[in-house]
Amino acid sequence: MLAKKGRFLLALLVCLLAALQVASAQKAEGQRVLTGPAAFTDYKTQQPGVFRRITVADLPRPYASQSVDNGPDLVARPADAWPKTLPGFKVGLFAGDLKNPRLLRTAPNGDVFLAESSAGEVKVFRGICREGKAEQVQVFASSLTQPFGIAFYPPGPEPEWVYVANTDSVVRFPYRNGDLKARGPAQKLAELPGGGRLRGGGHWTRDIAFSRDGKKMYVSVGSRSNADDTDNNPAEHHRADILEFNPEGSGERVFASGIRNAVGIAVEPKTGELWASV
Repeated sequence: MLAKKGRFLLALLVCLLAALQVASAQKAEGQRVLTGPAAFTDYKTQQPGVFRRITVADLPRPYASQSVDNGPDLVARPADAWPKTLPGFKVGLFAGDLKNPRLLRTAPNGDVFLAESSAGEVKVFRGICREGKAEQVQVFASSLTQPFGIAFYPPGPEPEWVYVANTDSVVRFPYRNGDLKARGPAQKLAELPGGGRLRGGGHWTRDIAFSRDGKKMYVSVGSRSNADDTDNNPAEHHRADILEFNPEGSGERVFASGIRNAVGIAVEPKTGELWASV
């Protein structure tokens, strides 16, 4: 009896998988899906609504070609160079003339905080005017060291602090909803392995997030090199890691290791799981 039941469940599972595969294929028929060599492109030919399917077989073999440096060059932006969007939407300039703007965080009251890394500042943008630009722009904090990560603490609608992850430290500023400028000077909570902007200095961005209950603080630190042994190279100590602290900076430990460069981290609001973009 158990054997018959098992065969029935197996057959049912096979049917369900086949149905899902057919449904997926039918859905793809109504979309533009590029495969093979056509799936590989640059940003100039990308547009919304076009999908790309790239399999392992499409990729070149490791070391099939010589590794080269192909860094970007800064050029003037053409007048009509705007991101493409879907029908019914419009792209406009919200803020400009910024020095390496890297990360945005929205405060509970709706203000938008920006880490302007090269300027060593955190700015606040409030409101939006008819022209699509911010109504108010204010420097919230300055004299920072390549700031990147921003978090509001405690989690919830009434934060009391704004935490900032510099490339070499975690600091916080007293804050209340609606503040456009920090209420006091920076309080240094923890030191982090510092680094230059790659070129031998390693990954420099540090992101920050809090657990749902606010009892733990997570900070991501990228590797110093492309590939190395973090156990035997002192320069890689506490790098390629996500570190865990108490909110005041004590209790440091490695929460996750072997993560080359978790540029962005966030806590899933329902499950409390920590997610990272690597």
